[in-house]
Amino acid sequence: MTKHIANILTGCRILGSILLLFFPAFSVAFYILYLFCGFSDMVDGTIARKTNSTSKFGSQLDTIADLIFVVASMIRLLPAIHIPQWLWIWGGAIAVIKISNIIWGYVSKKQFISLHTTMNKVTGLLLFLLPLIIPFWELNYIAIAVCSIATLSAIQEGFYIILDSEPK
Repeated sequence: MTKHIANILTGCRILGSILLLFFPAFSVAFYILYLFCGFSDMVDGTIARKTNSTSKFGSQLDTIADLIFVVASMIRLLPAIHIPQWLWIWGGAIAVIKISNIIWGYVSKKQFISLHTTMNKVTGLLLFLLPLIIPFWELNYIAIAVCSIATLSAIQEGFYIILDSEPK
């Protein structure tokens, strides 16, 4: 049973992410589920390593759970906030870099590559905190910081993939 705790927690994140779709953005229920999903994302990998139960399946399940969480969060949050055009363009540019990294990794190594660099983790943390901060700070200022770090992270990941080296 101990060997499956991390994957069960990841599965709960998938369920929690789907449940996010049934609550209005910035509502108490939304925040509770959102925080649960974020917390489960932070601890499932640690639990897997501590219980010596890391696996390729667990890593792929985590990536799928992250994607579902991001998509569900965006479906709820994007209609609830005003996003200026320049931010859409910058976000699109980051997405192009990330997609290019995925394509290059697949073409060069014949496998899906998802690097868990420190910069990617910092970007993920900042993106996770964004809905918690928006009610208190102007989006334009927060977005510049988050997008700058996300851009550097995406470029760094591309260099690691192109140079065929792992982050240290």
